[in-house]
Amino acid sequence: MAIKFQYNKTALQQLNKQLKVRLRALPTLQSKEAALRMEVKRAKDQSEDLLHKLNARMNEYEAMVRLWGEFDTSLIAVKDVQMSSKKIAGVKIPIFDNVLFEIKEFSLFNKPSWFLNGIQIIESLVKISLESEFFLRKMQLLDYARRKTTQKVNLYEKVQIPGYEEAISKIKRFLEDEENLSKSSQKIVKTRQQQREVA
Repeated sequence: MAIKFQYNKTALQQLNKQLKVRLRALPTLQSKEAALRMEVKRAKDQSEDLLHKLNARMNEYEAMVRLWGEFDTSLIAVKDVQMSSKKIAGVKIPIFDNVLFEIKEFSLFNKPSWFLNGIQIIESLVKISLESEFFLRKMQLLDYARRKTTQKVNLYEKVQIPGYEEAISKIKRFLEDEENLSKSSQKIVKTRQQQREVA
């Protein structure tokens, strides 16, 4: 990206201002990127841990597979998922709070006695699954923000800051050359005037 500028002191001041803004913002952006990178890893690890926990729980109930065929799935349904939001490094993230279930009334005499335990098992499995989904979504949102921040850091570090520095040095050289030429021409004029006075 070539920076457009004019060879004058006003342009030099503006470029210096822009350079200072970027140099001041760069450390903040770098620390934001590092914080986001750490949060992405943490969210990914938590999501994976919950998935492993879910798989372990599912394996525990593998022996009961035939009993689950008898279970009436209409007895329990997710009524509401309660969530809040939190800002992490300027990114709004959904946070899983709780899940509310709607349990239909049923007769304990007409249904097998393990149905109450079955409802509790389903509640815990659904809760783990939803929590894992929230961490996965958190990871995706944070990763997107991290990539955008990385792009901005790279833009500042590799393109804009060097570009502004180069433009500033070109303007300074030009102004110095102009000043030297002006001084030289003044000396020449002065020398000629002295020679005329002598002659």
